[in-house]
Amino acid sequence: MLNIVVCVKAVPDPKEACNIKIDPDTKTLLRCDVPLVLNPLDKNAMEAALQLKAQSEAHISVLSMGPPEAGNIVKECLALGADQGFLLSDPAFGGADAFATAYTLAKGIEKIGSVDVIFCGMASSDGSTEWVGPEIATFLNLPVVTLVKEIVDCDGASWKVKASVENGYRLMQVELPAVFTVTRELNTPRTLSFSGIIKARKKEIEQWGIDELDVTPESVGLKGSPTIVSELNAQEENKRQAEMITGTRDEKADMLVQKLVDAGVL
Repeated sequence: MLNIVVCVKAVPDPKEACNIKIDPDTKTLLRCDVPLVLNPLDKNAMEAALQLKAQSEAHISVLSMGPPEAGNIVKECLALGADQGFLLSDPAFGGADAFATAYTLAKGIEKIGSVDVIFCGMASSDGSTEWVGPEIATFLNLPVVTLVKEIVDCDGASWKVKASVENGYRLMQVELPAVFTVTRELNTPRTLSFSGIIKARKKEIEQWGIDELDVTPESVGLKGSPTIVSELNAQEENKRQAEMITGTRDEKADMLVQKLVDAGVL
């Protein structure tokens, strides 16, 4: 049996982007008042796991780190077809950068047990560092292939995949267990089904805090994050203006050119 772990993240709903606030002291996102949704690229990671499960015997575990509300995202993945759901949630994990997040997720994967394949979205919509997947691989001492756009051969203990590069791709062969970060080109994620939602209600999400993981308070969350945000500046709102130019064709052309000159465009 192929043991798959899919790492997913609950990110702020982009429709509520205007309501996202920043903690003035820690310079981190305040997520408590913003609805959370499944990170778009993690849907592709989840779909990759589900397609493998449809082809051969596989067990899918979903792992996420976040506030208790992130449990809804794990539940969504269970409704899509995952077998188990795990949530790493503890105030001590708050404020983590990509490094501390990857470290905590790696410890969660170690606690889950034997694993053959780890799928991650290439990046999260609220951070876009593209670091978490490779750093998980580093902490677990596993090979990693990033930007996977196609799984060419997944039979046996050695996989062949296409990884995106500028103006093309690389054909990579990697021995399992391994970490793969995926792009949206890999597949088209499925949507939730009513039957899947009903089945997910019967599945429990296992929640682990700092006491359940082999970590110290200094190694996780804000304390374990080497990233230092020194300053944040709010972007000024662009005030657009419109003006109707009237007259003959030549008059309008002359007026337009003059206005562009006055504005420094020409």
